Order: sequence, then structure tokens, then C-alpha cells
Amino acid sequence: MKASRRSFLAGGVSLVTAAAAPVGTGAPMVPCAAGRFVGTRRDGVAIFRGVRYGRAARFEAPRPVAPVPGTVRAIDYGAACPQLTRRAPQSEDCLFLNIWTPDARPGARLPVMIYVHGGAFAFGSGSDPETEGSRLATRGNVVVVTVNHRLNAFGYLSLGRLDPRYPDSGNAGQLDLVLALGWVAANIAAFGGDPARVTLFGQSGGGGKITTLMAMPAARGLFARVATMSGQQFTVSGPIHAAARTRAFLARLKAAPSELATLPPERLLEGLAASDPFENGPVHMGPVLDGRSLDRHPFWPNGAPSARGVAMMMGGTRDETRAYFDPDDPTIRDMGWGDVAERIAAELPVDLPPEQIVAIYRQNMPAARPSDIFFAATTDGRSWRGQLEVAEARARANEPVFAYQVNFTARVDPRRGAEHAIDVPLVFGNLDARGSRTGTGADARAASHRMQDCFIAFARTGDPNCRSVPAWPPYTLEERATMMFDVGARLANDPRRWQRLLFARAPYVQPGT
Repeated sequence: MKASRRSFLAGGVSLVTAAAAPVGTGAPMVPCAAGRFVGTRRDGVAIFRGVRYGRAARFEAPRPVAPVPGTVRAIDYGAACPQLTRRAPQSEDCLFLNIWTPDARPGARLPVMIYVHGGAFAFGSGSDPETEGSRLATRGNVVVVTVNHRLNAFGYLSLGRLDPRYPDSGNAGQLDLVLALGWVAANIAAFGGDPARVTLFGQSGGGGKITTLMAMPAARGLFARVATMSGQQFTVSGPIHAAARTRAFLARLKAAPSELATLPPERLLEGLAASDPFENGPVHMGPVLDGRSLDRHPFWPNGAPSARGVAMMMGGTRDETRAYFDPDDPTIRDMGWGDVAERIAAELPVDLPPEQIVAIYRQNMPAARPSDIFFAATTDGRSWRGQLEVAEARARANEPVFAYQVNFTARVDPRRGAEHAIDVPLVFGNLDARGSRTGTGADARAASHRMQDCFIAFARTGDPNCRSVPAWPPYTLEERATMMFDVGARLANDPRRWQRLLFARAPYVQPGT
């Protein structure tokens, strides 16, 4: 959503270095092709933080690193890419990953779950409290990996048409992820993982990065299955649109392309305030159809050949867009019927009369307030519509896909409903993490365990069926089976039928194009 990008990009910049933590007795030690790593242990899980998987010069493709001599202290998280948040530490030297393993022995052959963080390609980190991997690793007896990579202008500023020195700049962040996957393939067996059973899972922008990886030939064979969480809005730009956004970025900085390589990172972040030439809000940066590492759209006109045979699970939350607005904002709280159509039109990239959308929602939701219809329509027409496009494309190609919907309501502030990102602490089991709105009661634990068990089963076999949920068939165009996650779980066929028929009247407009 446009509003989400505006709200999430608010904040300051902090470029600091974390202090080293001491290594306790009995610290786990793992030798592998990349070096010898010593970590820490928590509740029986061996943890290796801040493991370097590559280096990169600004705007260039990343390169692997030579094995490190001696012993590497993998104790502290590595830096996140510079971004417009207060997350610390931050540095352009950010190609690090983190590993949680319940059995750090070669030959354990545990499933590997690699999480790609969200943040609209602009912010985020693999060290966020909600994505700490100990509980998921323990419950599933799986190896969990999180990854940092380049973001915003450092990872997705498309300079190829303006400065031939940087042909890979528009997909640098994606190429970082490919390099990280290669590192996992070469080294994870030493940490107890099975390189043949690698599952990528990611929420929001992380899901978008994963769907893009599915179309990148360089990533083929580096993962066996994918699970995207509110992240099916495959935001891939064409080269002309990407170059126009780069020009807007340069105009904001009053800089020439040749100057960018030497500007301090804080200056580059200032350019992110440029107005996007194609949509309201700050300039968007994401993967680019550059004809090099990405030469076709992930799901148009069909699924990318490089993704054939990759099992997929995908879903979203019922009330995605409630996360993007303050429920105490009077323009939301006191929204009247005369305001809804205009507000929907400003947020939805759908060529349908907004008054018609409101009328159909009122017909199907007679007890709803104006703000309820605003959130429902903007969720359905943008967030869920992207999921539907991917699910249908996979079904038409007879490729396996399992669909779900999260209905669990925020317990910390129930007005937010089943908002965007409420599924992250549920899947990781970190209900008490800073920022989580799930609450820590028995109902939240029940919802969390059901989701965890399905994700773990999927990581093991490519099928999410397990004892925690009723039988869950793949998504087809005939049945449209969807697992509904709440305190309990139930299967529903075509649960958003009237919304699907409504928005099918107009072509889907991919956000960020």
C-alpha cells in the first residue's frame, strides 16, 4: 500500500557497531568449507550470528569470500543495510546470515528454512526480534537461517541505462540473496542441514523477493520449496520505469550518476524521499527486468520455467491494510460514507468505479462501518489480489500450491484485526517479541503452533498437511481450497468468491511497476 511505504519509511538513521558478546563455555564449534565458526547456545539450539557470505562494492554484483583462516566468532548479528529506520547497526558491508540449528552435526540432514525479511525492498533485517529462530528450530527440529542483503538504493537503484559501469545495480539485492543461497548450499550440511531440502519463506517484501528468485536462472536448484506470507505482489519493474525512478532519485539529490559511487550513505538515503513518477508516495525501488539476472516476469504470461517443480505455499492476513493506519487517526475512526469511495480510489490501483466497489461491499457486508469497508476493499483489491494471481497461475500450470488465510485477531489491540505481519511472530513462535501484537495467551499459542506445524511439515516434504489441521488439498481453479488459520483451523473453498468476481472485472495492476 502507498500509505504503508510512507509510514514505514519514517524514522532516523543510525550507523553504529555492535559490541561483541562473550563466548560461554561449551560454545558450539562448526568447521565447514567457509571456515571454522564458534557460536553460542540457547535452550539446546546452537546459534551462529553474523556469518559473512560475501562482499560487494557499491552498485556491483556481490562476490564470494575466501575461507577465513583460524576461528571466526559468530556471536553478534551483522550490520543491516543502511535504511530509513533506527535499526542498528547499519553499514553497506551487510552481507551476513544467521543460523539456528538443534543438531550441529554433519550428517544430521535436517530440513533448512531460510527466512527472507520484509520491508518493501527498502528496510528490514534478519536480526529482528520477531524472527529469532530458536523456537522454530526447536519445535520443528529444523535449521533456521535469516539473511541480510542490500536494500533500497544500495540494492535496487537501476543505473544500467544511465551508467554502463553498473549493469547489475537494479538487482544487486537479489544477487546478494542468490549468493547467500549458494553459501548455504555449500556449507549448511556442516551445521546439520540438508542442502537438498531448502525452503525459502518470507513475509511481505520478503515474499516478493522470493517470487523474483523463482524467475532468476542463477537461483535454480538452490531451493526446493517456497512459502510466501502476504508477499505475492511480485513488484518487478521494467527497465524504462526503473530508469525513470532513478532519474527522480538523482534529481532529488541534484547529483549525476557518476557522483553516486562516492557519496556518503546518508546522502543516498536522502534520495529515497523523491516522489515516485508512477504512483503517489516516495520513490519505489525493487527488482528490475534488466535482461541479465532477471529476463522475464515471475508469473506473466505464465510461471517462470526456472520455478517448475518448486512446491509453493502462500497466504495472507484477512485485514492486511489495518496495519498501515493508526486506528486513532480521526480520518479513519470517524470516516463517513461520503469519504469511503475517495479514500479507496486513492489506495487501490484498480480501474473500477470506487462507488461501485463501495456499493458491492455494503451489499455483502451490511453491518460494516465505513472504515471496515475501506480496510476490506483495500486488502482484497491489492494485497489479496496479488496472491490470487499467483495461485491461479500455478494452478493453470499444474504446479503445486497450497493457499491459506490468517484470521487470528491482534490481542494487544483488537482494532487492528488480522493485520499485515501478525503472522510473523505466529510462525516463529516469538509471541512475546518486541512489536508483536499477538498476545501471549493460550489462544495465541494455539494459533502459533498450528501455523508452525504446517510450515514445518511443508519444509520437510513440500506438503503442509499435518495433525494440527484438517486435510488440506492443493489449490485448484475448481475448488480454490484455502486453509483458514485462527485459534483453530478450517478449510474453506473459494472463501472470497464475491470479492474475486468483483475485482476480476478489471485487469490486475502490479504495484511498483
